[in-house]
Amino acid sequence: MMQRRSLIQAAGAAAATLGVPRLFAQEWPSGPVRIVVGFPPGGGTDALARVVAQKLTVMWNQQVIVENKAGVAGVLAAEYVSQQPSDGSTLLMAHINSHALAPSLQPKLRYSVERDFVPIVLVGVTPNLLIASPAQKALTVNDIVAACKASPGTVSFGSAGAGSAQHLALEMFKLQARVDALHVPYKGSGPLLADLMGGQIQYSFETMTAATPHVKSGRVLAVAQTRTKRAKGHPGVPTMQEQGFAGFEATTWYGLAGPGKLPPAIAEKVNRDVNAVLAMPDVQERLDTYGAEDGGGSQDKFKQFISTEIAKWAKVVKDGKVHVDT
Repeated sequence: MMQRRSLIQAAGAAAATLGVPRLFAQEWPSGPVRIVVGFPPGGGTDALARVVAQKLTVMWNQQVIVENKAGVAGVLAAEYVSQQPSDGSTLLMAHINSHALAPSLQPKLRYSVERDFVPIVLVGVTPNLLIASPAQKALTVNDIVAACKASPGTVSFGSAGAGSAQHLALEMFKLQARVDALHVPYKGSGPLLADLMGGQIQYSFETMTAATPHVKSGRVLAVAQTRTKRAKGHPGVPTMQEQGFAGFEATTWYGLAGPGKLPPAIAEKVNRDVNAVLAMPDVQERLDTYGAEDGGGSQDKFKQFISTEIAKWAKVVKDGKVHVDT
């Protein structure tokens, strides 16, 4: 006991002399840490959040739980986290919807991406997969374009909600192909995929993370992927660019962010530990399956990435005259 106490005192003294912030005593949350996800279980955001939460629970010896707060294509969860205490106990699995699309789509947005959030780390960037229900005959991008031209506004594409990544990928497709199609919004990828497999809708630019298990099982068919290079997890699926859509790049991405006044010491620790998680071989394997690439790196990398994405999608919203009823 004596030995342990003197060790602790020595460690404390060493920390004091090094001027190390007393992170664990003062600032680190003592209870469970929540990662809030803006979608129901069964979607890509939820899947990646659970992989990270599971590893951090072990690493921190502290409960890290995923909490689903679905609604308004991820915006509801972002709004909620922006109002939580900045003590590290509540983090957001930030998403293209809440952090790149909403600023130009939702004039009444109740948070500012720049002011109300601290970007911590990019977890992964995934292509979307253009998928078809098993009953479809048009199974190349050109065939789908022809079908849309033959009956404008009737070929149906599901999304995880108005203003979601799937919706905006569809808008980009409509702009480039000069076609009209029917947008069918759902409350997340889970219900969308159920309807697609059941044949109630025809297509979707679904996130690769959510679509992959169903493509692998043959319940939905993959037509194209939406990054200019093929993802490791789907080497046999051609890109939109390979099928005549030059420069077509519509991704879905995920990253951890905290409320706006999150102390730098906490953000740095989470960044460091999530980078360690992302480098684990079994996590890497899961990410490859989902097509999630380019994750990890500095807080600044994530911050720059977000501002590039905000600008890119603002242009699609403007050119496509996209409106979302809020």
